[in-house]
Amino acid sequence: MRSLRYSHAVTATPSPETPAAQADTRRAHRIVVAEDSGSDHERALESLSLGVGAVAFVVVALVALAVFRFQSAPISGPGSVGQFSAIVSGVAGILAFAAGRYVLHARQSGARRLGVLDYLDAGALAFAHGIIALLSWTLLAVILEDAFIGAEVYALPLLALSAAAASVTAYLVFYSATHMDLSLLALILAVFLIEGVLAAMLTASDPYWWRDNLSALGMTNDLSAMTFNLTLIVAGFIVTTLARYATRGIPTSHAHGIRWVRLCLILVGVFLAFVGVFPVNEFFFIHTAFASGMAVVFGVLVIRLPAWIPGIPRPFVALGWLFIAAIVVLAVFFVVRYYTLTAVELVAGILVFTWIILFIRNAAALETDINAT
Repeated sequence: MRSLRYSHAVTATPSPETPAAQADTRRAHRIVVAEDSGSDHERALESLSLGVGAVAFVVVALVALAVFRFQSAPISGPGSVGQFSAIVSGVAGILAFAAGRYVLHARQSGARRLGVLDYLDAGALAFAHGIIALLSWTLLAVILEDAFIGAEVYALPLLALSAAAASVTAYLVFYSATHMDLSLLALILAVFLIEGVLAAMLTASDPYWWRDNLSALGMTNDLSAMTFNLTLIVAGFIVTTLARYATRGIPTSHAHGIRWVRLCLILVGVFLAFVGVFPVNEFFFIHTAFASGMAVVFGVLVIRLPAWIPGIPRPFVALGWLFIAAIVVLAVFFVVRYYTLTAVELVAGILVFTWIILFIRNAAALETDINAT
C-alpha cells in the first residue's frame, strides 16, 4: 500500500529502465512519497492518530481539572472554556505535528540525517497548524457565546469539551503530518493566511486601520500587530517550502525553466516574510521595497511562465494575465482615489496566492499527463 509522507530519504539512483525510476519521476511533485510493502500501513497510522488523540484527551482533561478546580466557566472571553480550549488545542496541534514528522522519519528505511531546512520546514508547518487550531476554536467559542448569551459551562461538561477539542485537534494534525502532500500544504497555507490576517483585523487597537493600508495592522506594539507580522513571516516560509517541492519533476524543454520558476516562487516567499519582519512604521522604505518587489516578481513569473514551462495549460496562462490586469486596474483606481490602498492590497494578495495554489495543481496535472504517455 502506498502512503504520502514528508521525508527526505536518499536512495541509490536506479537505472532509467527500472520501474522504480519511472515511479520516482511520476511522484516527484509530492513533498514526500514512500513505498510501504505492509498492507497494514494505513491502519497503523490510523491507530497512532487515535492514540495521539486519546493521550491529548486525558492530559488536557487533567490540566483543565487543575485550572478550573471543577467549577463552571463562561463560554468565551478571559478565563473561559473557549480560551482554555483554544490554547491547549494550539499546543496539542504543534506537538502532534512534531510527533507525526518523527514517526514518518523513524519508519522511513534508509532516511538520511535531517538538515537545517528540514527542521525549519517542520517548525513552520507545526506553528501554522497550532495557530489554525487556536484561532478556529476561539472563533467557535465567540459564536457560541453569542448564541448562548449569559450561559456558563458546568464543571463536568467543561472538562469533556476542552479535552475533546484538544483530542480532535491532535488527531487531525497528526493525520495531516503523516499524509502531507502539496495540495494539503497549499490548503494549510491558505487557511493560515486567512485566519491570521482576519484575527489581526478583528483585534486591531485602531478600528480605522483600513483607512491607511493593510500594513497598518503591523504598526502597533499590541497582540494584533504581532499576529499580523508573524502570519506574514510564517506564510512566507511556507511559500518557500512549496516552491522547493512543487517544482520538482515538472517536465519542460527549457534548459533552466524550472530553476527560474523555483527562484521566483522562493523570492515571493522571502519578500513576504520580510514584509512582516520590517514593519512599515519603522522601516518604511525597506518594507515598501519588499512589498513592491513581491508584486514585480509575481508579474515576471506570470509573463515568463509559458516560455519556462511550455506545456503549462493555456487557460492557466490566460488566468495569470487576467489576474495581472485586475491588479493593474485596481492600482489605477487607487491612483485616481476611487479605491483605498487597503482594498488594492487585499485583492492583489488574494489573487497572488490563488494563482500560486492553482499553479501547484496545474504543475501536478502536467507532470501526470506527461508521465502517462
